[in-house]
Amino acid sequence: MTKPITTPLTQALAEGKLTRDELKSFMRRSNIPAFKRLAIWVIVLLLTSSAVYFSLGTAWVFPAMFVHGVVLVHHFSLQHECVHYTVFRTRWLNDLFGSICGVIIGLPHTHFRYEHCDHHTYTQIDGDDPELVPMPKSFASYLFYLTAIPYWRTKFTEIWRHSFGRLTASEKRFIPKVAYKLVFLEARLMLAAYLTLVGVMVIFDWYSPLFYWIFPLILGEPVMRFIRMTEHVGRPTVSQMRENTRTNLVSLPWRFLCWNMNYHAEHHYVSSVPFHALPRLHEKLKDHIHVEHNGYIGAHRDILQQLNLPSSKSNSGV
Repeated sequence: MTKPITTPLTQALAEGKLTRDELKSFMRRSNIPAFKRLAIWVIVLLLTSSAVYFSLGTAWVFPAMFVHGVVLVHHFSLQHECVHYTVFRTRWLNDLFGSICGVIIGLPHTHFRYEHCDHHTYTQIDGDDPELVPMPKSFASYLFYLTAIPYWRTKFTEIWRHSFGRLTASEKRFIPKVAYKLVFLEARLMLAAYLTLVGVMVIFDWYSPLFYWIFPLILGEPVMRFIRMTEHVGRPTVSQMRENTRTNLVSLPWRFLCWNMNYHAEHHYVSSVPFHALPRLHEKLKDHIHVEHNGYIGAHRDILQQLNLPSSKSNSGV
């Protein structure tokens, strides 16, 4: 089975695209950019949740919940950055905010951290990348993935299985034995919290969480699936970062929501670079990586064009 023989960082250095001094400046961390963005993040959440409140009882509640849901599902982007310990300079803040995001979107933080580590180690390597999503085999399978049904099914199954202390053979490969108990505890606490909330809603006839959390998540998750597909789907299943990952040039609102993860090829080259430095790293690597200048829409055009190519069936992404 093919294994990467170098890390993305050594690839970047060996290819002469970055110097060690430049990397040092790019990797400098600070709490200030994160707190500034979080302040705006909270304001955006207040605005979208207010839109839901004022639209209750009208047909406008559905588009309002959709917009609110798009913001909610982007807590994944914040959690993803916390997994890399690049949001805050203070290490424990990354774990705290990452865990909060995990509860919001149903993604246990510890399990995700170990899984994502292997994703970066074996990006686009079939059989080794635990976050690899196969290139759709048909337009129907493409649409089915975008419904987020496969995603929710996988995540609910994981939480349920972990709460009973069970791991798959694949999970045992990337989760160290010393972390088993923490993974199981995290799943049990999360499941207990969700079941308790359901009980409170039924007992007290209180259904606000449905309109401000659950329904918006369901409506917004297909957007996250749409975005996540653009990172690797349709790119070659090889270990070279310049080939297996896309960077998508998108507008400021999307860059804000995704914490600059549209600069995904740059992130895979040097995952220890904080979100706020990725635009600068992009300027350094933009002529060396695969850049989709037409953003998410352009990436999906590329994916759809490959659906008719027999060779595209082996391509995959996250």
